Amino acid sequence: MGKRDYYEVLGVSKGATKEEIKKAYRKQALKYHPDKNPGDKKAEENFKEAAEAYEVLSNDEKRARYDRYGHEGLGGMGSGFSGGGMTMEDIFASFGDIFGDAFGSFGGFGSSRRSRRVNKGSNLRVKVKLTLNEIASGTEKKIRVNKYSACEACGGSGAADSNSMTTCSTCHGSGHVTRLTNTLLGQMQTTSVCPSCGGEGKTITRKCPVCYGEGIVRKEEIIKINIPAGVGKGMQMTIAGKGNAPRRGGINGDLIVVIDETEHTELIREGNDLIYNLFISIPDAILGTHVEIPTVDNNVKIKIEPGTQPGKILRLRGKGLPEVNGYGRGDLLVNVNVWIPKNISREEMKIIERFKDTDSFRPKPDKHDKGFFERMRGYFE
Repeated sequence: MGKRDYYEVLGVSKGATKEEIKKAYRKQALKYHPDKNPGDKKAEENFKEAAEAYEVLSNDEKRARYDRYGHEGLGGMGSGFSGGGMTMEDIFASFGDIFGDAFGSFGGFGSSRRSRRVNKGSNLRVKVKLTLNEIASGTEKKIRVNKYSACEACGGSGAADSNSMTTCSTCHGSGHVTRLTNTLLGQMQTTSVCPSCGGEGKTITRKCPVCYGEGIVRKEEIIKINIPAGVGKGMQMTIAGKGNAPRRGGINGDLIVVIDETEHTELIREGNDLIYNLFISIPDAILGTHVEIPTVDNNVKIKIEPGTQPGKILRLRGKGLPEVNGYGRGDLLVNVNVWIPKNISREEMKIIERFKDTDSFRPKPDKHDKGFFERMRGYFE
Protein backbone atom coordinates (compact mmCIF):
# COMPACT_ATOMS: atom_id res chain seq x y z
CA MET A 1 0.00 0.00 0.00
CA GLY A 2 1.40 3.35 -1.06
CA LYS A 3 1.89 6.36 1.15
CA ARG A 4 -0.96 8.77 1.71
CA ASP A 5 -0.83 12.28 0.31
CA TYR A 6 0.98 14.51 2.83
CA TYR A 7 -1.63 17.27 2.52
CA GLU A 8 -4.32 14.70 3.23
CA VAL A 9 -2.40 13.43 6.27
CA LEU A 10 -2.35 16.91 7.84
CA GLY A 11 -5.79 17.87 6.52
CA VAL A 12 -4.64 21.02 4.68
CA SER A 13 -4.94 22.28 1.12
CA LYS A 14 -2.01 22.48 -1.32
CA GLY A 15 -2.03 26.24 -0.96
CA ALA A 16 -1.71 26.15 2.85
CA THR A 17 0.72 28.56 4.48
CA LYS A 18 3.57 27.43 6.72
CA GLU A 19 1.64 28.58 9.78
CA GLU A 20 -1.44 26.58 8.72
CA ILE A 21 0.74 23.50 8.15
CA LYS A 22 2.37 23.89 11.57
CA LYS A 23 -1.02 24.34 13.25
CA ALA A 24 -2.43 21.25 11.49
CA TYR A 25 0.59 19.20 12.54
CA ARG A 26 0.22 20.25 16.16
CA LYS A 27 -3.40 19.11 16.02
CA GLN A 28 -2.45 15.69 14.62
CA ALA A 29 0.45 15.32 17.06
CA LEU A 30 -1.89 16.04 19.98
CA LYS A 31 -4.46 13.54 18.72
CA TYR A 32 -2.05 10.64 18.16
CA HIS A 33 0.65 11.38 20.76
CA PRO A 34 1.95 8.05 22.23
CA ASP A 35 1.54 9.28 25.81
CA LYS A 36 -2.14 9.90 25.13
CA ASN A 37 -2.56 6.57 23.34
CA PRO A 38 -0.39 4.09 25.31
CA GLY A 39 0.09 0.76 23.54
CA ASP A 40 -1.90 1.87 20.48
CA LYS A 41 0.27 0.90 17.50
CA LYS A 42 -2.10 2.50 14.99
CA ALA A 43 -1.93 5.84 16.83
CA GLU A 44 1.87 5.58 16.89
CA GLU A 45 1.97 5.00 13.12
CA ASN A 46 -0.34 7.98 12.57
CA PHE A 47 1.93 10.05 14.81
CA LYS A 48 4.99 9.11 12.71
CA GLU A 49 3.07 9.70 9.47
CA ALA A 50 2.11 13.21 10.58
CA ALA A 51 5.72 13.95 11.55
CA GLU A 52 6.93 12.76 8.14
CA ALA A 53 4.36 14.92 6.36
CA TYR A 54 5.32 17.97 8.41
CA GLU A 55 9.04 17.39 7.86
CA VAL A 56 8.49 17.61 4.08
CA LEU A 57 5.80 20.31 3.86
CA SER A 58 7.58 22.65 6.30
CA ASN A 59 10.72 22.60 4.11
CA ASP A 60 10.39 24.85 1.03
CA GLU A 61 12.72 22.80 -1.17
CA LYS A 62 11.23 19.42 -0.27
CA ARG A 63 7.69 20.76 -0.56
CA ALA A 64 8.34 22.14 -4.06
CA ARG A 65 9.76 18.81 -5.20
CA TYR A 66 6.89 16.88 -3.59
CA ASP A 67 4.32 19.14 -5.28
CA ARG A 68 5.93 18.45 -8.65
CA TYR A 69 6.87 14.77 -8.44
CA GLY A 70 4.99 13.36 -5.43
CA HIS A 71 6.62 10.82 -3.09
CA GLU A 72 8.99 9.66 -5.87
CA GLY A 73 10.52 13.13 -6.00
CA LEU A 74 11.87 12.81 -2.45
CA GLY A 75 13.97 9.73 -3.16
CA GLY A 76 17.26 11.64 -3.41
CA MET A 77 16.53 14.29 -0.81
CA GLY A 78 16.80 12.06 2.20
CA SER A 79 13.49 12.55 3.97
CA GLY A 80 14.62 12.13 7.56
CA PHE A 81 11.73 9.94 8.66
CA SER A 82 10.94 7.75 5.69
CA GLY A 83 14.49 7.44 4.36
CA GLY A 84 16.63 7.69 7.47
CA GLY A 85 14.75 5.35 9.84
CA MET A 86 14.44 7.93 12.61
CA THR A 87 13.02 6.79 15.93
CA MET A 88 10.31 8.35 18.09
CA GLU A 89 13.07 10.01 20.10
CA ASP A 90 14.41 11.58 16.91
CA ILE A 91 10.99 13.05 16.17
CA PHE A 92 10.70 14.54 19.65
CA ALA A 93 14.22 15.94 19.33
CA SER A 94 13.54 17.53 15.94
CA PHE A 95 10.16 19.04 16.80
CA GLY A 96 10.45 19.40 20.56
CA ASP A 97 9.48 23.08 20.47
CA ILE A 98 6.20 22.24 18.75
CA PHE A 99 5.43 19.45 21.22
CA GLY A 100 6.21 21.76 24.09
CA ASP A 101 3.57 24.23 22.88
CA ALA A 102 1.04 21.54 22.04
CA PHE A 103 1.23 19.43 25.21
CA GLY A 104 2.38 21.84 27.88
CA SER A 105 -1.12 22.47 29.26
CA PHE A 106 -2.02 18.83 29.76
CA GLY A 107 -0.73 18.39 33.28
CA GLY A 108 2.70 17.16 32.37
CA PHE A 109 1.44 15.19 29.37
CA GLY A 110 4.43 14.17 27.30
CA SER A 111 6.91 15.22 29.98
CA SER A 112 8.45 11.77 30.19
CA ARG A 113 9.63 12.07 26.61
CA ARG A 114 10.65 15.71 26.90
CA SER A 115 12.44 15.30 30.19
CA ARG A 116 15.87 15.23 28.65
CA ARG A 117 17.22 17.31 25.82
CA VAL A 118 18.46 15.32 22.83
CA ASN A 119 21.54 16.73 21.12
CA LYS A 120 21.87 16.84 17.36
CA GLY A 121 25.19 17.08 15.55
CA SER A 122 25.89 19.73 12.94
CA ASN A 123 25.29 19.17 9.23
CA LEU A 124 28.09 18.72 6.71
CA ARG A 125 28.08 20.03 3.14
CA VAL A 126 30.03 18.48 0.26
CA LYS A 127 30.12 19.13 -3.49
CA VAL A 128 30.00 16.23 -5.94
CA LYS A 129 30.97 16.75 -9.58
CA LEU A 130 29.22 14.58 -12.17
CA THR A 131 29.73 14.01 -15.89
CA LEU A 132 26.81 14.21 -18.30
CA ASN A 133 26.95 10.43 -18.71
CA GLU A 134 26.63 9.92 -14.94
CA ILE A 135 23.71 12.35 -14.84
CA ALA A 136 22.00 10.51 -17.68
CA SER A 137 22.06 7.09 -16.01
CA GLY A 138 22.42 7.87 -12.30
CA THR A 139 25.45 6.76 -10.37
CA GLU A 140 26.89 5.67 -7.04
CA LYS A 141 29.65 7.82 -5.60
CA LYS A 142 32.00 7.05 -2.73
CA ILE A 143 33.18 10.19 -1.00
CA ARG A 144 35.73 10.58 1.77
CA VAL A 145 34.44 12.81 4.59
CA ASN A 146 36.41 14.09 7.57
CA LYS A 147 33.85 14.39 10.35
CA TYR A 148 33.15 14.02 14.05
CA SER A 149 32.12 10.47 14.95
CA ALA A 150 31.08 8.92 18.24
CA CYS A 151 34.10 7.80 20.26
CA GLU A 152 34.34 4.00 20.07
CA ALA A 153 36.23 3.76 23.37
CA CYS A 154 33.37 5.19 25.44
CA GLY A 155 30.46 4.67 23.06
CA GLY A 156 30.01 8.43 22.78
CA SER A 157 29.27 8.97 26.46
CA GLY A 158 32.51 10.79 27.23
CA ALA A 159 32.99 8.76 30.43
CA ALA A 160 35.93 6.45 31.11
CA ASP A 161 33.54 3.63 32.05
CA SER A 162 29.98 3.01 33.24
CA ASN A 163 30.95 3.82 36.83
CA SER A 164 32.26 7.24 35.80
CA MET A 165 28.82 8.62 34.99
CA THR A 166 26.45 9.71 37.76
CA THR A 167 23.00 11.23 37.85
CA CYS A 168 23.11 15.01 38.01
CA SER A 169 22.49 16.15 41.57
CA THR A 170 20.95 19.43 40.45
CA CYS A 171 18.19 18.17 38.14
CA HIS A 172 18.15 14.54 39.41
CA GLY A 173 18.50 13.20 35.87
CA SER A 174 15.64 15.14 34.27
CA GLY A 175 17.89 17.51 32.33
CA HIS A 176 15.95 20.61 33.34
CA VAL A 177 15.21 22.62 36.44
CA THR A 178 11.97 24.30 37.49
CA ARG A 179 11.84 27.58 39.37
CA LEU A 180 9.01 29.40 41.09
CA THR A 181 9.12 33.18 40.93
CA ASN A 182 6.83 35.54 42.84
CA THR A 183 5.32 38.22 40.62
CA LEU A 184 2.52 40.80 40.94
CA LEU A 185 0.23 38.26 39.32
CA GLY A 186 1.23 35.50 41.73
CA GLN A 187 3.72 32.68 41.43
CA MET A 188 5.13 31.93 37.97
CA GLN A 189 6.72 28.60 37.13
CA THR A 190 9.56 28.48 34.60
CA THR A 191 11.49 25.49 33.28
CA SER A 192 15.00 25.75 31.80
CA VAL A 193 17.95 23.54 30.86
CA CYS A 194 19.91 22.37 33.87
CA PRO A 195 23.04 24.56 34.21
CA SER A 196 25.06 21.77 35.86
CA CYS A 197 24.74 19.04 33.23
CA GLY A 198 23.67 21.09 30.21
CA GLY A 199 20.43 19.11 29.88
CA GLU A 200 22.11 15.70 29.73
CA GLY A 201 20.84 14.52 33.12
CA LYS A 202 24.22 13.01 33.98
CA THR A 203 27.65 14.26 35.00
CA ILE A 204 31.04 12.69 34.32
CA THR A 205 33.36 11.98 37.24
CA ARG A 206 36.20 10.50 35.15
CA LYS A 207 36.63 11.42 31.48
CA CYS A 208 37.36 9.03 28.62
CA PRO A 209 41.12 9.13 27.90
CA VAL A 210 40.55 8.95 24.12
CA CYS A 211 38.03 11.76 23.55
CA TYR A 212 38.75 13.62 26.83
CA GLY A 213 35.10 13.65 27.83
CA GLU A 214 33.74 15.03 24.55
CA GLY A 215 32.24 11.75 23.34
CA ILE A 216 33.38 12.48 19.76
CA VAL A 217 36.61 12.14 17.79
CA ARG A 218 37.71 13.38 14.38
CA LYS A 219 37.53 10.53 11.91
CA GLU A 220 37.55 9.90 8.18
CA GLU A 221 34.62 7.98 6.75
CA ILE A 222 33.86 6.75 3.22
CA ILE A 223 30.18 7.31 2.45
CA LYS A 224 28.28 5.79 -0.47
CA ILE A 225 25.82 8.12 -2.20
CA ASN A 226 23.25 6.89 -4.70
CA ILE A 227 22.56 9.78 -7.07
CA PRO A 228 19.43 9.47 -9.22
CA ALA A 229 19.46 10.16 -12.94
CA GLY A 230 18.54 13.63 -14.18
CA VAL A 231 19.96 15.75 -11.35
CA GLY A 232 21.21 19.23 -12.21
CA LYS A 233 23.82 21.72 -11.11
CA GLY A 234 22.94 23.33 -7.78
CA MET A 235 20.53 20.59 -6.69
CA GLN A 236 20.96 19.30 -3.15
CA MET A 237 20.51 15.87 -1.62
CA THR A 238 20.20 15.26 2.10
CA ILE A 239 21.67 12.04 3.50
CA ALA A 240 20.13 11.72 6.95
CA GLY A 241 22.43 10.88 9.85
CA LYS A 242 25.70 11.12 7.92
CA GLY A 243 26.81 14.47 9.34
CA ASN A 244 28.75 15.19 12.53
CA ALA A 245 28.01 13.25 15.70
CA PRO A 246 26.96 15.40 18.71
CA ARG A 247 28.89 15.62 21.96
CA ARG A 248 28.05 12.86 24.44
CA GLY A 249 25.35 11.12 22.44
CA GLY A 250 22.28 12.11 20.48
CA ILE A 251 21.37 12.29 16.81
CA ASN A 252 23.92 12.70 14.05
CA GLY A 253 23.59 15.70 11.75
CA ASP A 254 22.90 15.29 8.03
CA LEU A 255 25.17 15.29 5.01
CA ILE A 256 24.13 17.87 2.39
CA VAL A 257 25.34 16.87 -1.08
CA VAL A 258 25.47 19.71 -3.62
CA ILE A 259 25.48 18.62 -7.27
CA ASP A 260 27.94 20.14 -9.75
CA GLU A 261 28.41 19.30 -13.44
CA THR A 262 31.45 18.77 -15.61
CA GLU A 263 30.90 20.32 -19.04
CA HIS A 264 30.64 17.84 -21.90
CA THR A 265 33.13 18.31 -24.73
CA GLU A 266 30.42 18.21 -27.44
CA LEU A 267 26.96 18.37 -25.89
CA ILE A 268 25.36 21.43 -24.31
CA ARG A 269 22.70 20.97 -21.62
CA GLU A 270 19.49 23.03 -21.65
CA GLY A 271 17.23 21.64 -18.90
CA ASN A 272 16.61 18.02 -19.87
CA ASP A 273 17.33 18.71 -23.55
CA LEU A 274 20.77 18.50 -25.11
CA ILE A 275 22.14 20.57 -28.01
CA TYR A 276 24.75 19.40 -30.49
CA ASN A 277 26.30 21.78 -33.03
CA LEU A 278 26.83 19.80 -36.24
CA PHE A 279 29.09 21.19 -38.98
CA ILE A 280 28.71 19.86 -42.52
CA SER A 281 30.34 20.86 -45.81
CA ILE A 282 28.62 22.79 -48.62
CA PRO A 283 28.45 19.70 -50.88
CA ASP A 284 26.90 17.62 -48.06
CA ALA A 285 24.31 20.34 -47.42
CA ILE A 286 23.43 20.39 -51.13
CA LEU A 287 23.53 16.67 -51.90
CA GLY A 288 22.59 15.25 -48.49
CA THR A 289 24.56 12.73 -46.46
CA HIS A 290 24.61 10.51 -43.37
CA VAL A 291 26.61 11.63 -40.35
CA GLU A 292 27.42 10.14 -36.96
CA ILE A 293 26.74 12.28 -33.89
CA PRO A 294 27.31 11.70 -30.17
CA THR A 295 24.63 11.18 -27.51
CA VAL A 296 25.06 10.55 -23.77
CA ASP A 297 24.68 6.81 -24.41
CA ASN A 298 26.50 6.17 -27.70
CA ASN A 299 26.94 7.50 -31.23
CA VAL A 300 24.00 7.43 -33.65
CA LYS A 301 23.73 7.98 -37.40
CA ILE A 302 21.34 10.57 -38.76
CA LYS A 303 20.34 11.52 -42.30
CA ILE A 304 20.95 15.02 -43.67
CA GLU A 305 18.40 15.68 -46.40
CA PRO A 306 19.54 17.24 -49.71
CA GLY A 307 19.21 21.02 -49.66
CA THR A 308 19.48 21.32 -45.85
CA GLN A 309 19.78 24.98 -44.87
CA PRO A 310 22.16 26.40 -42.24
CA GLY A 311 20.39 26.72 -38.90
CA LYS A 312 18.13 23.73 -39.51
CA ILE A 313 17.36 21.98 -36.21
CA LEU A 314 16.81 18.23 -36.11
CA ARG A 315 15.09 16.79 -33.05
CA LEU A 316 16.02 13.32 -31.80
CA ARG A 317 13.28 12.49 -29.34
CA GLY A 318 14.20 10.79 -26.08
CA LYS A 319 17.94 11.24 -26.60
CA GLY A 320 18.27 13.90 -23.88
CA LEU A 321 18.36 13.54 -20.09
CA PRO A 322 15.70 11.89 -17.89
CA GLU A 323 13.49 13.78 -15.45
CA VAL A 324 14.94 13.50 -11.94
CA ASN A 325 12.95 10.90 -9.97
CA GLY A 326 10.20 11.15 -12.55
CA TYR A 327 9.01 10.03 -15.96
CA GLY A 328 9.95 11.18 -19.45
CA ARG A 329 13.17 12.19 -21.09
CA GLY A 330 14.39 15.25 -22.94
CA ASP A 331 15.43 15.44 -26.60
CA LEU A 332 18.69 15.93 -28.46
CA LEU A 333 18.53 19.00 -30.74
CA VAL A 334 20.99 18.94 -33.61
CA ASN A 335 21.79 22.44 -34.89
CA VAL A 336 23.05 22.08 -38.45
CA ASN A 337 25.80 24.52 -39.46
CA VAL A 338 27.17 24.66 -43.01
CA TRP A 339 30.95 25.09 -42.93
CA ILE A 340 32.20 27.89 -45.20
CA PRO A 341 35.94 27.53 -45.89
CA LYS A 342 38.07 30.66 -45.65
CA ASN A 343 40.87 29.49 -47.90
CA ILE A 344 40.31 27.58 -51.17
CA SER A 345 42.57 26.70 -54.10
CA ARG A 346 42.44 28.36 -57.54
CA GLU A 347 40.92 25.23 -59.00
CA GLU A 348 38.16 25.19 -56.35
CA MET A 349 37.52 28.90 -56.91
CA LYS A 350 37.04 28.34 -60.66
CA ILE A 351 34.55 25.54 -59.98
CA ILE A 352 32.52 27.71 -57.60
CA GLU A 353 32.54 30.69 -59.99
CA ARG A 354 30.98 28.47 -62.66
CA PHE A 355 27.91 28.07 -60.44
CA LYS A 356 27.84 31.64 -59.10
CA ASP A 357 25.30 33.06 -61.54
CA THR A 358 23.24 29.95 -62.16
CA ASP A 359 19.59 30.03 -61.12
CA SER A 360 19.93 27.15 -58.64
CA PHE A 361 22.58 29.01 -56.63
CA ARG A 362 20.73 32.32 -56.43
CA PRO A 363 19.50 33.00 -52.83
CA LYS A 364 15.79 32.40 -52.29
CA PRO A 365 15.30 33.35 -48.63
CA ASP A 366 12.25 32.14 -46.73
CA LYS A 367 10.45 35.26 -45.56
CA HIS A 368 8.88 33.28 -42.71
CA ASP A 369 12.25 32.20 -41.32
CA LYS A 370 12.89 34.41 -38.25
CA GLY A 371 16.35 33.08 -37.60
CA PHE A 372 18.07 30.44 -35.55
CA PHE A 373 17.75 32.02 -32.11
CA GLU A 374 14.00 32.50 -32.36
CA ARG A 375 13.62 28.91 -33.52
CA MET A 376 15.73 27.71 -30.62
CA ARG A 377 13.70 29.76 -28.17
CA GLY A 378 10.56 28.09 -29.47
CA TYR A 379 11.92 24.68 -28.56
CA PHE A 380 12.40 25.62 -24.92
CA GLU A 381 9.28 27.67 -24.24
